[in-house]
Amino acid sequence: MGDPQVNDPIAVALELERLRGTLEAGFARVDGSLALLVQRSDQSDKQLADHEQRLDALERSRWPITSIGALAAVATGVIAAWELTAR
Repeated sequence: MGDPQVNDPIAVALELERLRGTLEAGFARVDGSLALLVQRSDQSDKQLADHEQRLDALERSRWPITSIGALAAVATGVIAAWELTAR
């Protein structure tokens, strides 16, 4: 008529305890994996913030280069015009 262990409350309790242990181990593994992902995400956020700061510093220090180039072009134009008028 069926398995005699199905109606045995001790067997059911043992099986439930095994299932509980399996679930706890699975949840612990998932929790560990999530903690690792959160740690990596935090590291990525820190790296991104560091890169943004470095990029901002590069952008701030870059403007004199274009200004110097423009001044050199203007100086070249002035010198060329002066030489043409001097002849």
